[in-house]
Amino acid sequence: MLAAEGLTVRRALDGATVLPPVDVRVGPGQVLAVTGASGAGKSTLLRALLDVLPDGLHRAAGTVRWRGAAVSPGRTARRWRRARCGWLAQDPGAALHPLWRVDRLIGEEFTGDAAARALRVEALMHRLGLPPGLASRRTGELSGGQAQRVALARALCTDPELLVLDEPTSALDRATADLVAEEVRSRRGTPGRCVVLVTHDARLAAELADRTLVLAGDAHPAARADATVRPGPRATAAVRGRMTSTPWKEPLRPIAGPASPQAGRPPRMAADPAPSPAPVLSARGLALRTPDGTPLLDAGDLDLPAGGWLAVTGRSGSGKTTLLHALAGRRPSAAGQLLLRGRPLPAGTRSRDRRTLRAVQLAGQDTAAELNPAHTVGRAVARPLKVFHGATAAAGRERVRELLDAVGLPAELAGRRPAALSGGQRRRVVLARALAAEPDVLLLDEPTAGLDPDSARLVLDLLDRLRENGPAVLTVTHDADTAARADRVLHLTGRRLVPRPHTTPDHPLDERTEHSGVRPHDG
Repeated sequence: MLAAEGLTVRRALDGATVLPPVDVRVGPGQVLAVTGASGAGKSTLLRALLDVLPDGLHRAAGTVRWRGAAVSPGRTARRWRRARCGWLAQDPGAALHPLWRVDRLIGEEFTGDAAARALRVEALMHRLGLPPGLASRRTGELSGGQAQRVALARALCTDPELLVLDEPTSALDRATADLVAEEVRSRRGTPGRCVVLVTHDARLAAELADRTLVLAGDAHPAARADATVRPGPRATAAVRGRMTSTPWKEPLRPIAGPASPQAGRPPRMAADPAPSPAPVLSARGLALRTPDGTPLLDAGDLDLPAGGWLAVTGRSGSGKTTLLHALAGRRPSAAGQLLLRGRPLPAGTRSRDRRTLRAVQLAGQDTAAELNPAHTVGRAVARPLKVFHGATAAAGRERVRELLDAVGLPAELAGRRPAALSGGQRRRVVLARALAAEPDVLLLDEPTAGLDPDSARLVLDLLDRLRENGPAVLTVTHDADTAARADRVLHLTGRRLVPRPHTTPDHPLDERTEHSGVRPHDG
């Protein structure tokens, strides 16, 4: 049904190859999984197939055919996408109109009458575990996982012949991800339907894919990648990209300068006494609400000790991201008190001074919204260095290179803008920017979502090393490997923060067995 030959993508600015020649073939009823290291060109391949490449990239060579007929870039591709394709991008929140209601977003392309459209939207929301009450909300009122499912429902609404999905389960808990997987599985073997799926989830690829296309490249985005195809009824082996960057080996050194809060203070050495167990960040009686007043958390308490790592788990839509935003001051809580080293911490960022703003840093989940599209990577990472530490331009450039290397990114990315990066690369840029502030508390929302296993391990190893002499870490996650690194795990369920037995990769998070009486779509 879908075939591409020699598909090649280059940058317009310097002609560098972003996606070396790739061949793609997908037959009727087939699911093709595309895997590979972060930055290997997986999202670029999908966008090249659909002719929706971002500014600065262009299809330099290759052909795309649908049922044997050529799909030329431009008007022909637009008509084909509209008539035949359903498309879920990696950053769904950025693709959803911020002022439209969820029911309008999902049903926009549906061609039936209003009653049929309403029934179709309701059925899709139910199948994907979205509660009926979400129909009247807008994009900014959704969690990351809810936005992802709304975008998927939108892609499914017209029952497209070709479904193209970029990391459709990256922001979802296991139970909700299974609902999404079932939608893909239902199209497998269906005449006249096919799916192209980008994922780092080896389990998902093994369960769903008829064939797997591996884009095997190294961490350098301009390096040539070889595309190989693994045939067979299902992919059976976990896919790993080749991550070649050197991991960070020492705690981040303080920036010298009069504005630095660490200036003149020697760094703590490994032989120094262990950090005090006194909490760096505390919350007492925290109450969280959605913008429309729906309760998410009632009187929650938490303590994050110096050098500690706390993980918060819970179903998609349970309020985990809202909790991080409340702690960071982006969305003040409905009630309760925050304490930073035992002293009251203002609820909102507008009331926090430079010292407290620096002390609590959040690396958010929606990387497209976190980064200014007009700013280069270097400028984004350098800003905290200048604002909080008074770093000179030369010192800032050197530290930017160090921070990018620490999160496994090449220094040349400093000159790129977010649109020229993969989703996994943007996520690590957001982390590098948060680390540039040298915070006391690092809040991370799904820090390994969208990363290949090697890149995810590099990030987790970095956080483990940093907290020995640096920030305490609080992560929101659905990933068992991430939760296993934490000292403590709290589960957000039934509007309460409940201590959870420590999770290991061999005993992963499984939220299908909760006894809270809450169905997956009760949010």
